[in-house]
Amino acid sequence: MTLAVCIPILVRGLLDGVDVTTPNQYNTVIATTLAIIIGYWSFKKIHVFPGIMSGGYIATSLTLWFSVLTAIFLFLRLEYTTIQLLAGYTISVLYFTTIHLYFVNRRGIVLGVVPSEATERLPSIRRIKWAQLVRPDVENAPLNGVVVDLRASHSDEWRNRIAQFALEGVPVYHVKDAIENLIGQVEIEHLSENTLGSLNPNDIYLVVKGIADRIAALICLVAFAPLLTLIAVAIRLDSPGPVLFRQQRVGFRKRVFTVHKFRTMKHEDDSARCRLNAITRDNDPRITRMGAMLRKYRLDELPQLIDVCRGQMSLIGPRPEALALAEWYEKEIPFYHYRHIIKPGITGWAQVNQGHVYEVPEVTRKLHLDFYYVKNFSFWLDVYIVLKTLRVMTRGHGAK
Repeated sequence: MTLAVCIPILVRGLLDGVDVTTPNQYNTVIATTLAIIIGYWSFKKIHVFPGIMSGGYIATSLTLWFSVLTAIFLFLRLEYTTIQLLAGYTISVLYFTTIHLYFVNRRGIVLGVVPSEATERLPSIRRIKWAQLVRPDVENAPLNGVVVDLRASHSDEWRNRIAQFALEGVPVYHVKDAIENLIGQVEIEHLSENTLGSLNPNDIYLVVKGIADRIAALICLVAFAPLLTLIAVAIRLDSPGPVLFRQQRVGFRKRVFTVHKFRTMKHEDDSARCRLNAITRDNDPRITRMGAMLRKYRLDELPQLIDVCRGQMSLIGPRPEALALAEWYEKEIPFYHYRHIIKPGITGWAQVNQGHVYEVPEVTRKLHLDFYYVKNFSFWLDVYIVLKTLRVMTRGHGAK
């Protein structure tokens, strides 16, 4: 932070002879400091979630908060120095990205494994090294944590050793929770006394999020009005038919609603009355030239901001499925309907981690991703999803 704030001031003050005591300089220094602090703090908060590549997301987090503070400057018409703000942003992104890519990301995570039936087959996960603990009386190399089946019956020696790990400050994780947080999925094999509670989202955050969603969607509709108009004109010129595509989908608490998207397929094939028509396949011949571009960068989803303003969707949540597909999945996949206990979203944990799928085995994995989101429903997970969404949109990953 010192480098990002002080270097631009020194360069402008000593080399360029610029007066660095003006109000716009003070405002810029305060904004740069806040953006770095909030950006790095946000990154540390979302770092607890699985699958994160530190270097990329620290850069995205800083970009997000520098953009927010710049927007505040413009909205409130406060004075600031563009060159200094850009210099502070560039230095902070380069510094933190270098540190995380070349030091943090290259460090593997070693997790000790207490032997039991549940820990015999652990998944292979990038950067995770499973270190099997043979005996409780053997000294081990430094560990980042210990994974143990807390529901299994362990000997007195192992119980004492597990307690000793905790006293030594080594985190002890239940094997099921550890795997869930490492792969970002929650699998429900059977109903138990804790199942519904663990999948019951925070009611207070649910209300606050609903209000924030509507405000943010309204602001986005106004801000993106020129882009929405341009896309609408391009769709009409590209192929005959309406600009918007409407489809019945299953939403919050299994209520059926009409979703709005930019039309990306030929008008005569837009019907989703049967299951086959509701499925979008690889290189689908129904997709128009304009539609392919809109799908790649997820721009066809923008009209769903209208559904968010109407309270039928959220900005972030499980993807709403077409009515025909939802009815099919409920028959084929156990507990599928539990994904409807929160509002569907324009983007979500499953969307940024898996992309568009429709076959039952793939949708089952997608359901496990949805359950992870519901179980860990929080502001910081939403921030993480926003950052991942920005990367998906710029790369066009997972589109069909």
